[in-house]
Amino acid sequence: MDYLIGVDIGTQGTKAVLIDPTGKVLAHHYKGYDVETPKPSWAQQWPEPWEEATNVTIKAVVEKSNVDPKDIKGVAISSLYGGSGIPVDKEMKPLAPCLIWMDRRAEEEVKWVEENINLNELFEVTGNSVNSYFGFTKILWMKNHLPKVWDEIECFLPPAPYIVYKLTGEVAVDYSSAGNIGGVFNLKERTWSKEMAEQLGIPLRFFPKRLVECTEIVGGITEEAAMKTGLKAGTPVICGGVDAPVATMGAGALAEGNHVAMLGTSMCWGFITEMPNLSPNLVSMPHCVDSSEIIYTFGGAATAGAILRWFRDVIGTEELAAEDRLGINAYTLLDLQAKEIPAGSNGVLVLPYFMGERSPIWDSSARGLILGLSLVHTKGHLYKAFMEGVAYSLRHNMEMVLGTDAKLDKELIIVGGGSKSMNWPQIYADVTGYPVRIIKNDVEAPLGDAVLAGIATGIIPDPHVLKDWLEFEEPIQPNPENTKIYDQYYEEYKKLYVSTKDIMKSVTHIGHQ
Repeated sequence: MDYLIGVDIGTQGTKAVLIDPTGKVLAHHYKGYDVETPKPSWAQQWPEPWEEATNVTIKAVVEKSNVDPKDIKGVAISSLYGGSGIPVDKEMKPLAPCLIWMDRRAEEEVKWVEENINLNELFEVTGNSVNSYFGFTKILWMKNHLPKVWDEIECFLPPAPYIVYKLTGEVAVDYSSAGNIGGVFNLKERTWSKEMAEQLGIPLRFFPKRLVECTEIVGGITEEAAMKTGLKAGTPVICGGVDAPVATMGAGALAEGNHVAMLGTSMCWGFITEMPNLSPNLVSMPHCVDSSEIIYTFGGAATAGAILRWFRDVIGTEELAAEDRLGINAYTLLDLQAKEIPAGSNGVLVLPYFMGERSPIWDSSARGLILGLSLVHTKGHLYKAFMEGVAYSLRHNMEMVLGTDAKLDKELIIVGGGSKSMNWPQIYADVTGYPVRIIKNDVEAPLGDAVLAGIATGIIPDPHVLKDWLEFEEPIQPNPENTKIYDQYYEEYKKLYVSTKDIMKSVTHIGHQ
């Protein structure tokens, strides 16, 4: 029998799965690592932990499955959005860490772009606007602050293409990773933009000439990579691109209007469309399937699961201690405390902007805020309010599609760690008013990667096989009474940011002038 491997390099860890051609997951493995945050609003990663985790997870699934490596017909790699990408020299050695999507250091560069570049032209060419989220602003930061590195750069490689290079020795960038750099990629022509690169002062030679579909074989596993991964030399490798569209595809979203919220460290809510340049408040890139025709457009919160993790580590220390003693997950213990708290958490409102915010407000100075605390509130109220804050952020992004030509399905699919909470899926349904669907045994982006590998190697005819593979729980229906309450809180949520954003900016800059 033929087998396929999918690997997703995430912000906090890498996961691999090995499947058979019927979609059955025979083995999976995960390896975690950290994000370097040397200064406030900085977030960077060197690629060595990604490479090690990729090798370890692939080797583990091969060994766990007892599959003969010669029967593994392909492996596809997707990754977190790597912002700047990794600057490498002529010998392909990393010169500096990758400034990942969370990094917000390029604020002065954003200001320069706003003052010197026609933003309407930028949006028309790239389908995106300007923000320190985008890779091209982080590349400009390197130009301005790392001149010695700048002089040695041969090219920038996003995370997945970098790991594909380490596995195959081939240099190529998939369309989805290229599009998500923003600024220097022409979304309509699906190529690097010479005009925008010249205007921005970024040499076009920094971007590899070979652009590939996410369903295209880049190269074969080298002898050296075969030793590290347990794969057979020559095994085809596919560059699956950015994890958000791959996870969306892996959830069965393949048609116009299908939309999925991926709840990991951050929140990415995205939909499939053939219409470019829908809104400068959202992010667009070629989709991982039919990249020349289909666009993946998304909005996203900089923090989702990350603020619940912060809550657990800082406020939920009792629950963490109980997890060690009793073996019950700390998140489950917190979920239980929040379960009976009413919609709106008795007046507690949270802005979840703990690392600035991406769409739709695009404000790196935005900060987390808890409003409405009183002596009657408990840890359960706070925990539920944190979940509600992320749900309000999702609704805020969904509103950006209103008034455009895009159409959304009447049901919302959610994937990722947040879908496993006993409360959060219902909160999403109640806040947005959309029925929520959850996949049983959700393995997220790695399953999508394995399908991309199958398409590239001819093992799988097309991605629509996912419709037969995926099994969904019964839809979670919105509670109309809760939705009425959340409608009111949501309006206050939007007003709260508008009325405090100047204070946030002032507080953020005190002591950092």
